[in-house]
Amino acid sequence: MFTRRAPETLKLQTEGVPVYSVNDILKYKNEIDVLMICGGSATDLPEMTKTYAKDFCVVDSFDTHARIPEHFANVDAAAKAGGTVALISCGWDPGMFSLARLYANCILPNGQDYTFWGKGVSQGHSDAIRRVEGVKNGKQYTVPVQEALEAVRNGENPNLTTRQKHTRVCYVVPKPGADLKKIEHDIKTMPNYFADYDTTVYFITEEEFARDHSGMPHGGFVFRTGSTGADGANKHIIEYRIQLDSNPEFTASVLMAFARAVVRMKKEGMSGCKTVFDIPPAYLSPLSGDEIRAHML
Repeated sequence: MFTRRAPETLKLQTEGVPVYSVNDILKYKNEIDVLMICGGSATDLPEMTKTYAKDFCVVDSFDTHARIPEHFANVDAAAKAGGTVALISCGWDPGMFSLARLYANCILPNGQDYTFWGKGVSQGHSDAIRRVEGVKNGKQYTVPVQEALEAVRNGENPNLTTRQKHTRVCYVVPKPGADLKKIEHDIKTMPNYFADYDTTVYFITEEEFARDHSGMPHGGFVFRTGSTGADGANKHIIEYRIQLDSNPEFTASVLMAFARAVVRMKKEGMSGCKTVFDIPPAYLSPLSGDEIRAHML
């Protein structure tokens, strides 16, 4: 474990795992198979991933969808220069949801995509509001608009704007003396995060935050609706759903599986930036090819 905090202040759940200052990370370059970068997408990962990819195979969970092409290009240049494999935007969305969308598009090319997130806590969006000036702590819930979700599930194929699909609800603990109106304005107008949504900001105490918002549930749905046949008369709906008690624990589980694949790709001599689309599913499993074919195919 490498930390930006004082290493001696961290107490890990797994005993015996050493904790080092991130300033010393290059000393361990030859001891690390793959580095999982656990930072926020707003400001951490755009700098951290491309920096570490020069010296390590890395995995990150960058989730600002609009900036993925830019992030990919930056990390790809660094990884190719260092001869490493760097996997970006790994998690459940982007990540597992991305795979669900791609597979469904290939199977039903004549159709429409729909993605709904929540109800649950978005780690990336929560991190973003905690970076707002005057915010001491905060958590953001993404909430699907139920009428829109049911219209898709019923095969109505609605044309939905971003605002019609989700609302965003923020619970904020302000710092003493903070300008509450400015905090609310800065959150609601934040590009790529809140500007395109109906967003509600509630200011609460630290006690209320600890009592009511200590959990990290999340989930969501990916739909692909489509038709087949000469006249398109046969309709189909593909639905992929996840329901999570712990968003970070599930995300960590996805990162771990894909980290296994990164190590295998490095051993095969690959380099450069990759996404979940580039990883053979068999590379994720600790099982052999024979075992996978016997039990899962």
